[in-house]
Amino acid sequence: MISSPPRPVRIASRKSQLALVQTHWVQAELRKAFPERSFEVETMSTKGDNILDVPLAKIGDKGLFTKELEVRMLQDDADLAVHSLKDLPTNLPGGLMLGCITERENPADALVVHEKFKQYQLDTLPEGTVVGTSSLRRLAQLRHHYPQLSFKDVRGNLNTRLAKLDSGEYDALILAYAGLHRLGMGDRIHQSIPPDVSLHAVGQGALGIECREGDSDTLKVIKALEHEPTAQRCHAERAFLRELEGGCQVPIGVNTEIIDGALTLKGMVASLDGKQLIKDQVSGPATTAEALGIELANKLKEQGAGEILAKIFEEMRPEA
Repeated sequence: MISSPPRPVRIASRKSQLALVQTHWVQAELRKAFPERSFEVETMSTKGDNILDVPLAKIGDKGLFTKELEVRMLQDDADLAVHSLKDLPTNLPGGLMLGCITERENPADALVVHEKFKQYQLDTLPEGTVVGTSSLRRLAQLRHHYPQLSFKDVRGNLNTRLAKLDSGEYDALILAYAGLHRLGMGDRIHQSIPPDVSLHAVGQGALGIECREGDSDTLKVIKALEHEPTAQRCHAERAFLRELEGGCQVPIGVNTEIIDGALTLKGMVASLDGKQLIKDQVSGPATTAEALGIELANKLKEQGAGEILAKIFEEMRPEA
């Protein structure tokens, strides 16, 4: 008796250029690992892709870039979804799980400048330089370190943002190093911003592959792409964020490293104006990643992080 071939594995992805580059990379890697399997990509737009005239923080972040993909999986119209891990909420819908975390690209933030600012670095930009960012995390930290600069919200995909920069609407942009690199735009990176200035977003630079709970076949397939050191670092970061009850759009930053099996997690919470900034760190065995994240969150809470976040949530609450 001839057995029928395994059914195709259906991969859900956003339609943005970066999302497709990331998804097609996952598709290619899975094909290498499982040449006998078929992997199909299905694209769709998300709320975060469609609402471009409102700052991200004003929309709310409950699945801003993920909900539509998750619905497809829950309806059994897709088997897995590829996300920039920084966009994936720490609390997932019932029935879904984070099944795999891929090897991380450089998670740093990057400075991209207009041609007329090529001679400057971040700490030498002239007073009043207009810097574009859609991230409250970046905004709060940069306001803390460089209050003399002028900050302006910027939305749209990477090409749209760069076009706004090149047209002179902005003097500089703060973007993710990993996104620029993945799109072959590494030459636009003027400066990699050091972590003592800007701690990066939770999960930044890594891809998270989400699937249904109990789908052992899909889970076995995607685990082929798991990178354990990255997963340990990101699980620590996500536990830190979850314990603080923060979301993707609040000023919470992290930095992690693993040396000789020991994981060091640095974390930061800041007020929107950058005037209050609490930072601390913990270290311990990488195998206790989630416990370390919770430990650091509690350390920052003891230093007033909860009050800072409560005020931010109040300020961001939509008007009745």
